[in-house]
Amino acid sequence: INLQDNSLVLLDRFAFENAHMVILARSGSGKSYTSKIEIMRNLMVGNDVIVLDPENEYQSIAEVYGGSFIPISLRSDHKINPLDLPPVLEGENPEDVYKEKISDIIGLLEVMIQQKFTAEELTIIDRALNQTYASYNILPDMDFSKIEVFPTLNDLEKVLLSIEGGKPIAEKLYPFTQGSFSGFINQPTNVDLKKRIVVFGFKDLVEELRPIGMYMVLNDLMNKVRRERKKRILIIDEAWWIMKNESGASFLLNAIKRGRKYLLGITTITQDIDDFINSPYGKPIITNSALTFLLKQAPSAIDAVGNIFALSEGEKRFLLQAERGRGILIAGLKRIPVYVLASYAEDQIIKSSPEQLLAIKEASRVQ
Repeated sequence: INLQDNSLVLLDRFAFENAHMVILARSGSGKSYTSKIEIMRNLMVGNDVIVLDPENEYQSIAEVYGGSFIPISLRSDHKINPLDLPPVLEGENPEDVYKEKISDIIGLLEVMIQQKFTAEELTIIDRALNQTYASYNILPDMDFSKIEVFPTLNDLEKVLLSIEGGKPIAEKLYPFTQGSFSGFINQPTNVDLKKRIVVFGFKDLVEELRPIGMYMVLNDLMNKVRRERKKRILIIDEAWWIMKNESGASFLLNAIKRGRKYLLGITTITQDIDDFINSPYGKPIITNSALTFLLKQAPSAIDAVGNIFALSEGEKRFLLQAERGRGILIAGLKRIPVYVLASYAEDQIIKSSPEQLLAIKEASRVQ
């Protein structure tokens, strides 16, 4: 609802130059409630929805709408292989696609070992990745779209151990190949995006692995959205998890830049506003997103937010005192104060516990 005249605000994200949105809000402002409403309304108009959910908050919505909830944890049966290669689309050069994927994998490995590779290490890991793919008869200049079996992290480890200078890097990967974290990221992929809503839950993944898990899933999603171009919304709740590491933040920005080409609109949500804005990737993510929704802000963040979005003193006061669900929607040079209002049915779905929703579902089957 437009708070200036009580008119409806009809938002078609795909009508803008890109469909990306940034939601900046402090805890308790209604940001998760808002994103859940947006999920339901995108499904209503025919857009598919994917969610990266650090706290499993969106599981019930996936179940109500007959979607998939995919838990990502050390014990989960759901696996994603980060060495899967994406399809080569018409007009694309296979070698360019291959090299881009190699770069993505190197970024993930840096997130895993929590440090940047030196120039010498980059040379070694690049050579090792090329040899790993070659051992599966996969070469940079070939069309690998129809290949079904890809190497895994264990294959990369074996190659690293066999080449000069590779052993120290292989030892850093040991926890993920044979140690405490093995099975989490070194198995063939067995998940898909066939349902109209797919939620990846990370609550049961230990905190030190969440940035890795979110990068891994986002990497796989960028592979899969290439296969079929259709309107999709990807919601990344608490995006700061993936942005804690420079390589993760860089990959998220790259995904946002690439998303438009595949009709993908990415919603980046964070309550760690100071960290987000001060990150070298925070402002570029904002400028590469056509829409921004500002909900209630903390006093410590309001000046920085005000500077980035050229907020007036009145707008800053509004955001400091904003009630739950109220904020400012910004699209280019246009901005309006809005109130996010759910229908009764939407509100019941959002507020109901998983047990209540299951009972409702069972009752509807009986009827």
